[in-house]
Amino acid sequence: MIRVVLVDDQPLLRSGFRALLDLEDDIEVVAEAGDGVEGLALVREHLPDIALIDIQMPVVDGIEATRRIAADPALAGVHVVILTNYGLDEYVFDALRAGAAGFLVKDIVPEDFLHAVRVAARGDALLAPSVTRRLIDRFVTQPLHTGAEVELEELTNREREAVALVAQGLSNDQVAGRMMISPMTAKTHVNRAMAKLHARDRAQLVVFAYESGLVTPRGR
Repeated sequence: MIRVVLVDDQPLLRSGFRALLDLEDDIEVVAEAGDGVEGLALVREHLPDIALIDIQMPVVDGIEATRRIAADPALAGVHVVILTNYGLDEYVFDALRAGAAGFLVKDIVPEDFLHAVRVAARGDALLAPSVTRRLIDRFVTQPLHTGAEVELEELTNREREAVALVAQGLSNDQVAGRMMISPMTAKTHVNRAMAKLHARDRAQLVVFAYESGLVTPRGR
């Protein structure tokens, strides 16, 4: 069962998302909140698999809530998915760096919304296509981070290759196909890279790949 805490300051949207989730046999909304402070308290109380958090809220916004969840070792198993509007995707970069597993735009179709929750619960990076382009554009304008370049040296060549493929949006099975190795070996390379880089999930591998220069956006 995928356990979800839903945090959004718009009651109508929140009730709509909950209605969708409650219809699914494998998903349970264990709590909901209307602001970041209450949401954080409920996340700590219920330890959900997924925290669906609106990016703009009173008191504590989605980016700060994500940062606090990522910084708490007791919440290491919580995957944060940010809910955003089309006009807010300039915050994608900051929230990913804060520890978000990915993003969903609020006008997403129900089938894609439910699929996304399940993808995030597996620990896979989740970036809605409508915000991915803005994310890459933001990386183009960011200077490379020396610290990330140093961390890159800690990875083996095969781990670097796996991380680069993850940053292109490939699944473990697809990574295995490109590297001509078994899916289990591909998963091992990805997991070892995550451990060495202290990455919460695959989304942080994407951030690292661009910050270190392992993957270079077109236009840099």
